[in-house]
Amino acid sequence: MIQLDRTDRRILDLMQRHGRISNLELAERVGLSPSPCSRRVKALEDAGLIADHVTLLDAAKLGLTLQAYIHISLDRHTPERFETFDAAVLNFPEVLECDLITGTEADYQLKVIVRDMEHYQQFLLGKLTRLEGVTGVRSSFVLRRIKHDTALPLDHLV
Repeated sequence: MIQLDRTDRRILDLMQRHGRISNLELAERVGLSPSPCSRRVKALEDAGLIADHVTLLDAAKLGLTLQAYIHISLDRHTPERFETFDAAVLNFPEVLECDLITGTEADYQLKVIVRDMEHYQQFLLGKLTRLEGVTGVRSSFVLRRIKHDTALPLDHLV
């Protein structure tokens, strides 16, 4: 694990919450001059702590109003079966997240976003259930989002 000081943690927190923050403003908010601040950000990027810079979009304003969590069960638990499923899911734009899980009857949990129930049905029947080895699909639909945060908690880091 990489050791971070208080300034590094503050830089990371601010960058997570304010992606378009300028180096000048970031430096002011963490108490550094711009050059050392820029060097720290570069070091954090080089260390792999900053994985990417992204823009978050408003799904509803784009017409993507139905979000579902889908539990998938496979017929066999072989490396080949998992690799085949993993490769297929990478090509589905509707899938926001795909995790291999434990603790339930399911093997995978997918987070999916689509326009509506018709689009979901097309995705489910036209893509997901056609994958070799898929034997079970259980869907749960999001009624209301209570909390959504993309920033990792950094307070506990020493």
